[in-house]
Amino acid sequence: MSEAIFELKNISYTYKDKLEHTPALKNINLKIDKGDFVALVGPNGSGKTTLIKLILGVMKLQKGEIYIKGDNHQKYASWQEIGYVSQKSNSFAKGFPASVSEVILSGLTKQKGLFKRFSRKDKKRLEEVLELLDIQDLKDKNISSLSGGQTQRVFIARALINRPSILVLDEPTVGIDNQHVKEFYDVLLKLKKQSVTILLVTHDIGVVVDHANEVACLNGHLHFHGTNHEFKNLGEAELSKIYGFPLQLVSHDHDRECCV
Repeated sequence: MSEAIFELKNISYTYKDKLEHTPALKNINLKIDKGDFVALVGPNGSGKTTLIKLILGVMKLQKGEIYIKGDNHQKYASWQEIGYVSQKSNSFAKGFPASVSEVILSGLTKQKGLFKRFSRKDKKRLEEVLELLDIQDLKDKNISSLSGGQTQRVFIARALINRPSILVLDEPTVGIDNQHVKEFYDVLLKLKKQSVTILLVTHDIGVVVDHANEVACLNGHLHFHGTNHEFKNLGEAELSKIYGFPLQLVSHDHDRECCV
């Protein structure tokens, strides 16, 4: 029997302000097992980032329950097992006075604590992730001097340096050129072979469904959760109904473009 890494039960969330209440998530039930590579897809404003923030405890639950490895997420203590890359990484890096190496090594803070010296083993691991993301030439540069794509790869490396067993990525390929996007997905497939559980939020469904083994399609409600093969077989009318506008799913593996 597969081990459940994330289990979400009846999750609902509403954004509240003085003038109106805006439902973002409605009765979401989702289970992600160990070693799964799950693509979370859906249109802008569909609740994908909200759901990620609830899972990671960045936002407080309003209704429902979330379990991580069987523990209620409020009691979950092993957060160092989870690597996270936010879609806000690029904006965070602007004007930040640190080198690429320092930013990546900061990913070990939860494990080592603040103000601890980095060991020879830590620095060897730094070299490994620099090579994995093909950014060895950037290690001494200031993070604020990098392009958007370079910065995003640095924050992916930061998420990987702690050897996480779970990887959560929110639009990680924004600003990365096509060649490095391909290399990025190759890295994810290597990690999947090492039984890393991956939850990836993306708009680029034409690419991700050729790599993820499962797809969860969110637009307020969870409209679909199944294998990538089942998702590819959804009809154009059904996809367009989920997204709220005409959509055609096209696989990049067949040298065609995805219309979104």
